[in-house]
Amino acid sequence: MFTGIIETLGEVTALKQEQGNLHITIKSPISAALKIDQSVAHNGVCLTVVALDHELHTVTAIEETLQKTNLGILVLGSLVNLERCMQLNGRLDGHIVQGHVDQTAVCVSREVLDGSWVFSFEYDASQGNVTVEKGSITINGISLTVVDSKATRFSVAIIPYTYENTNMKQIEVGSLVNLEFDIIGKYIAKLVTRQASKSL
Repeated sequence: MFTGIIETLGEVTALKQEQGNLHITIKSPISAALKIDQSVAHNGVCLTVVALDHELHTVTAIEETLQKTNLGILVLGSLVNLERCMQLNGRLDGHIVQGHVDQTAVCVSREVLDGSWVFSFEYDASQGNVTVEKGSITINGISLTVVDSKATRFSVAIIPYTYENTNMKQIEVGSLVNLEFDIIGKYIAKLVTRQASKSL
């Protein structure tokens, strides 16, 4: 379980393909404090630490994960948002994030305002996921608030701190990002769909 509050950025230093799996090695300020078998969110994807080497840690993404997320397009030097799992005695500063990416989205606009940025993303709504204005959305593991919600598109506003301390600063028009929709909203949407099918 995570909060969507990014701890730090990591840099991809090695990528090794092994059959359908991708081993990703990352250098970060928290790598030395990690343990084998620990869960860490990478761009919002919960992955298990499988190897450690001083300031480096390695995780493995299986084929299904690579198909559903943007981890498969990482290259050497890519910046990855990192968050260790939530502590039960800590404050929930973001929202409840599972680390299970629902689908990807494409950035369709990036607007620079006076002191902030507005990013708009488009996604395939046929999978049944929805956003609501002022609701929560997780983009590359970052807990954000939706400011404009459409059927297949939504926007978020980014403050300077988030921009500088996450990989949002690398997102351009055409960039692929990971989405995890709000878990409460997903349950409600599923229950409504189920109820509607029963009444037919």
